[in-house]
Amino acid sequence: MANESAQKLRGGYYTPIKIATFITRWMKESNAKVFLEPSCGDGAFLAALADTGFDDSITVNAFELDPIEAKKAAALADQKKIHARIKNTDFLRVALDDLTMKNQEYDAVIGNPPFIRYQYLPSEFQNLAEAIFKQLGCKFTKHTNAWVPFIMAAIAMLKPGGRLGMVIPSEIIHVLHAQSLRTLLGHLCKKIVIIDPEEIWFEGTLQGAVIIMAEKKWSESDYGHGLGIVQVKGDQFLTQSPTALFDSVAAINGRTVEGKWTKAFLSKSSLELLDAAEQLETVHRFKSIAKVDVGIVTGANSFFLVNDETVRTHRLSSWSHPMFGRSEHCPGVIYDDRQHAENSSKGLPSNFLWFPEGSADIYKEVADYIKIGVEQDLHTRYKTRIRKCWYTVPSVSSSQIGMLKRSHDVPRLILNAAEAYTTDTAYRISSKIVDSSALVTAFLNPLTALSAELEGRTYGGGVLELVPSEIEKLLIPLPKHSNLDIKQLDTFVRTKNMTEVLTGHGLKVLELAGFTKHQSQELLDAWVSLKNRRQRKGSDDN
Repeated sequence: MANESAQKLRGGYYTPIKIATFITRWMKESNAKVFLEPSCGDGAFLAALADTGFDDSITVNAFELDPIEAKKAAALADQKKIHARIKNTDFLRVALDDLTMKNQEYDAVIGNPPFIRYQYLPSEFQNLAEAIFKQLGCKFTKHTNAWVPFIMAAIAMLKPGGRLGMVIPSEIIHVLHAQSLRTLLGHLCKKIVIIDPEEIWFEGTLQGAVIIMAEKKWSESDYGHGLGIVQVKGDQFLTQSPTALFDSVAAINGRTVEGKWTKAFLSKSSLELLDAAEQLETVHRFKSIAKVDVGIVTGANSFFLVNDETVRTHRLSSWSHPMFGRSEHCPGVIYDDRQHAENSSKGLPSNFLWFPEGSADIYKEVADYIKIGVEQDLHTRYKTRIRKCWYTVPSVSSSQIGMLKRSHDVPRLILNAAEAYTTDTAYRISSKIVDSSALVTAFLNPLTALSAELEGRTYGGGVLELVPSEIEKLLIPLPKHSNLDIKQLDTFVRTKNMTEVLTGHGLKVLELAGFTKHQSQELLDAWVSLKNRRQRKGSDDN
């Protein structure tokens, strides 16, 4: 936490005035009179209200925890002649009381909630966040972020037919911890539109942001149109009528928006193709054909994962074992003795040190090395201090197949021919119904790559990550009769980019699994589109 900036810990990324004005224009078009702003910062949205033509005939209840920013916002409201009550207090505390009383007094919710991870919130705010979830009957997770309960409370406090317009993290579309919010919005809202920009709006951060526009249902029986996503480039969209833009976005409902919202980026044709693919005899959910386990948790990777020089210097060859856990360890789809030797020659940390309990009491080499770890206080870390013997890493085993947790273009399976160990930056995978090489070769195809984009989540820099529960949902085509050569694929992956791999090898996998050329190409195009969005590339960047 010491390395986190004050801005990041406070969640203080303020909205550009032109975006705030777009949102307030949408509220002007609905003739809103009573506004809620859960986290007003220094008053960007208050200025936008004035710029849009609102005056002191409206009422704004605004909250800001930082006293200095609250004073700035109050002064700005006075200057702009906006009737705003700026409360220097925590919004969630007030919201909890309103939710208990079932108050729904607002025509409009505007703003940019704080982006603060749960573990960085003071305990009292953590408790408030959990209480908001409970009050609304939503499943709580400690992986949540402050913006999630802010929006949950705000939408609940909105009048029937009211509008919510906010700038929020783009991760609302895909992260697991926002599932309760997505479910709540789907239940309460008549229509939801996400404006998804190609650009990063907040300078100095990799955090992607979107605009969420939502209209609340008039009653529980009111028909819900669902969710629509519009992708924009530049700021030309800001010149449009917000209501016209909102109404023009086609929304999808039902299975397509259950869970994550990533499917809303796909065309109707691609969605129908995915549904049809799942019914094919040759297509399986990963869970039905393979087992996924997390890799080895060392608790101190820099200490237990070392290069050859460290092994030689400390005379630890008797306790050294081959391992991989980074993309640089695995340029292909086979990890064998040759690849391990190549990694060693490059000086990569490709050795895993495993010391049996009490070995430091027997062997001087181990004792000397363990002393280095103690001097670095490694034995006081949570994952090491809870062990019976802090330097003995538990649950050590290798698997037939490895899979890196994160990928740049597309995830891939790695045949573990060297029987190497994998750290928790990778997964241990065992095939259930086909041999390991067949599963590895079948995995690299447009359908599975697209499935990974739909099930996974995005991190800074456009990295794709999959957790075990998401991997288990992936769609995998397994051709009944395959002549695919894993060594040829390994060479292909090492020498070509992944788009070329999926175009050549991947389309062949789908053809053998019973897909037509047109279907295969549509799946490939859909994957390219979602990958480019994740990596913030335009269509002309391929």
